Amino acid sequence: MPVKNRFAELLPEITAWRQDFHRHPELDYEVHRTAARVAELLRSFGVDEVTEGVGRTGVVGVIRGRADTQSRVVALRADMDALPLTEITGAEYASTTPGVMHACGHDGHTSMLLGAAKYLAETRNFDGIAVLVFQPAEESGGGGLAMVQDGLVERWGIQEFYALHNQPGLPVGQFAIRTGAIMAAADQFDVVLTGKGGHAARPQDCVDPVLAGAQMVVALQSLVSRNVDPLQAGVVSVCSVKTGTDAYNIIPQTVTLRGTVRSLDADVRDLLEQRFHRVVAATAEAMGVSADITYQRGYPVTVNHTDATAHAAEVARAIAGSVETDTAPLLAGEDFSYMLESRPGAYIFVGNGDTANLHNPAYDFDDDAIPFGASWLAGMAEARMPVG
Repeated sequence: MPVKNRFAELLPEITAWRQDFHRHPELDYEVHRTAARVAELLRSFGVDEVTEGVGRTGVVGVIRGRADTQSRVVALRADMDALPLTEITGAEYASTTPGVMHACGHDGHTSMLLGAAKYLAETRNFDGIAVLVFQPAEESGGGGLAMVQDGLVERWGIQEFYALHNQPGLPVGQFAIRTGAIMAAADQFDVVLTGKGGHAARPQDCVDPVLAGAQMVVALQSLVSRNVDPLQAGVVSVCSVKTGTDAYNIIPQTVTLRGTVRSLDADVRDLLEQRFHRVVAATAEAMGVSADITYQRGYPVTVNHTDATAHAAEVARAIAGSVETDTAPLLAGEDFSYMLESRPGAYIFVGNGDTANLHNPAYDFDDDAIPFGASWLAGMAEARMPVG
């Protein structure tokens, strides 16, 4: 099953959808224009059912195969939201929304799944039900969880989930996947340190939260190197340090540290959270400040199921000729993890070529990747629900 000829024919049309989504990016759950356009296109393809407003602004389409049987129900998922960045690509179809752009390729993912939907609705070369899941708020807000909590799995009887993500640096036409953890758990923290402010020339009369914060940054960013097995992965990054003043001669009353904790294993995730609290409390006590900690668990680890990964790799191999099946996991987070916690499935990377990195204002999705991603999505429905 190489790249399907139909997607070569559809490429100009799918590219037009993609570039339209790129011109009109939307954030989080506010993907109203995008979702409405997705629903409109699905209906124009003759998709059997289209349901809007799932998980607030998600869209679900249903295509019944040649044998309309509930014995096989496979879901294909794409994300729709953009990022709060100002685009610098200079593309003719660049974002028209100030401060918002598709810097992660979700416009491409949505368009590839729409292309797969059009093909599957035309051919229906499968026995079972294909469920097309268009999800809001992947970047923040947990739209995947919102759709699961809104009954996505039960309402449509989903048995397996599959999704893809473009990957800069991986050549167009290539795929990469791995069994087990492929994306990280993504937790976040705020620590407010309160001391005693005063004149910078009289530090002896103050309790300096800046000094305490500096000690804490060093301590926190050594958590992984001195607590986690070197053969396992973890990251603790303090990404923001803010004080209550910008003056040159004032020791502030408070300092706020903000950052993220990433891990690929549930036990490592628990360990880092426990050690985080202990290090913050001990450092604060030693420096004479108080510490108010807000530690929030975000997306869980994205774990590819063994059998589903093999199926996904087989379809990718048929398209590309080969597939990397032991790619290194990424420490970015992904809320497709919630869907994989509810049902078996797999998440695969598709090459985006030599482009800027994700979440970079110079990034753009490579439209030449569309036939490969759309072929894989459609191929998963056909391979997991073969006719006869």
